[in-house]
Amino acid sequence: MSAGEVAAILFPLFIVLVVLRVPVAFALGLACVPVFMVEERLAPQLLMNEMFKSYNAFVLLAVPFFLLAANLMNAAGITDRLIRLSRALVGHLPGGLGHINVLVSMLFAGISGSSTADAAGIGSLLIPQMKKQGYSSSFTVAITACSSVMGVIIPPSILMVVWGGLMSVSIGGLFLAGVVPGVLIALSMMGTVYVYAKIYGYPVFERSRLRELGIAILQAVPPLMTPVLIVGGIVGGFFTPTEASAIAVLYSLALGGLVYKTVGLREIPRVLYDSARFAAISLFCIGTASAFGWILAYFKIPQEIVEFLKPYGVGPVSVGFIVAGAFLFIGMFIDAIPAIIILGTVLWPLADVAQMHPIHFAIIGVISLAFGLVTPPYGLCLLIACSIGDIKIHQALRDVAIVLLPMLAVLLLVILLPELILALPRWLMPKFV
Repeated sequence: MSAGEVAAILFPLFIVLVVLRVPVAFALGLACVPVFMVEERLAPQLLMNEMFKSYNAFVLLAVPFFLLAANLMNAAGITDRLIRLSRALVGHLPGGLGHINVLVSMLFAGISGSSTADAAGIGSLLIPQMKKQGYSSSFTVAITACSSVMGVIIPPSILMVVWGGLMSVSIGGLFLAGVVPGVLIALSMMGTVYVYAKIYGYPVFERSRLRELGIAILQAVPPLMTPVLIVGGIVGGFFTPTEASAIAVLYSLALGGLVYKTVGLREIPRVLYDSARFAAISLFCIGTASAFGWILAYFKIPQEIVEFLKPYGVGPVSVGFIVAGAFLFIGMFIDAIPAIIILGTVLWPLADVAQMHPIHFAIIGVISLAFGLVTPPYGLCLLIACSIGDIKIHQALRDVAIVLLPMLAVLLLVILLPELILALPRWLMPKFV
């Protein structure tokens, strides 16, 4: 079979299965079966073989550990402490609770690495409060959902762990490269909140006194040490990303069980169950997507795409736009992890030919996929926020589009100015970047 024939089977079949609402992880595996059966050199059992081979990666152990650490932090009630700190810092600005929502998401992103944990944990606390203070339901849901995407951009990020492990890119370098775009996205959303507050007259809190600010900082310091421990340990070469994730679990357990005494023995089985369930979903997606990606590589489909685009003089900027557009589109329909495995393997040879830095390529992909968490029909974080806010998705779409516009400007900045994101990793990890 030629590359064209295989592509003509794989992609249309996968799209049909997704349209028929077959779960993406199963759709990826089922789309591979006809190719394994029709091609004489292959056999159906290769599907399971490639799935199991993909799991034989030490770095993937970081996925369940980071999820467990995030769930332990949620169970420990650290969100309340982050909200108090955020209120002391930005509550006095116009649209105070909206700014608090964004800042809490940014701080929580440095602890959890998961956008869905952010949307569920922070949304359940702040959405009812914002609605009670007179914020419109659509804006409340939009700002909560959009701010949660920082969970996979600001380190530690589960998507960056998967990307680095699959494509042999420095995970420490990816973590450092995510800092600047994450902060810029937070600032862009706070600017949007300010404009909304001025137009609609949203309320503000009284400016916190210095003593209140000091107490809030002291209470929030222990959980905020988590990203310092993880990223600092990786960048300093003290431990690997997988070891860092295990240390994050132990630190979260000590914080919730010994320091705050909010996580008891009765809560641990529930936390373990929830973490195992979400990790199983993610890892199953990795397995079937790896089999799909293996077929693409076996029939040299990425190379065919590169050969097709070569005559058009592709450069780093144009490839950046292609990568962003492709990931923004596919992120609307499927989960980020299989999208990384499929599209990443297809587009990486193109980025390599254009001499694009692998970390630059990765950050464009991760940010673009993060937006997919709030764009229908997939939009998992938007679904969670709408469920908590008790509104239909279409009611929030206008405000989501408005909040996303300045965030897309940040993505444009990342594409055009790679040095903006590469400066920090080159400074702190010059040997690996």
